Amino acid sequence: MIIAIDGPAAAGKGTLARRLAAEFNYAYLDTGSLYRAVGLGVLRAGFKADDVAAAVGVSANLDPALLGDPALREERTGDAASKVAAMPGVRANLLKFQRNFSVCPPGGKTGAVLDGRDIGTVVCPDANLKLYVTASADVRARRRFVELKDREPAVTYEQILADVQARDTRDMGRADAPLKPAEDALLLDTTELAIDAVFLRAVDLVKERL
Repeated sequence: MIIAIDGPAAAGKGTLARRLAAEFNYAYLDTGSLYRAVGLGVLRAGFKADDVAAAVGVSANLDPALLGDPALREERTGDAASKVAAMPGVRANLLKFQRNFSVCPPGGKTGAVLDGRDIGTVVCPDANLKLYVTASADVRARRRFVELKDREPAVTYEQILADVQARDTRDMGRADAPLKPAEDALLLDTTELAIDAVFLRAVDLVKERL
């Protein structure tokens, strides 16, 4: 059982994916963490996030330890991740890992839940269930602001909104695997829905597939 969950930043797809994986005892992969790890690796190596050669090199020799680094959740890392994710060489290096995870879930699990921006369209086009989770840009920026304000006191809502909008533009406009719903994806708009309501709807959809 492969469940593909796509959507823009801060739409709630990660929370939903983790809860579904726990509910059905499936393996979970936050594919965005792979790109965040590449972005973080590039920055820590002293390069700019848009340095293609550096990003391709880091993605080809990605340190798995970075996947658990708290710095992955920082706003600058997310911005770097969006930039490296637009690079074909980086995407090619990480695509194989994601596909292997989906067809051979670790731990002997009977299914896998992957969330990202091109899971249903590129990584797992034959997934049993595809969900596209979205919300308005201002709601997503507000959620991210609440998440970050204690950890990064200097950050402002206006900055985060601008970052969200810029990231959407990059993700949706990139030539390689742009962010968009798969043709057979089911839309879940979380703008005015609590995560519990979204989760219960998704559980029903999984049970239908089973």
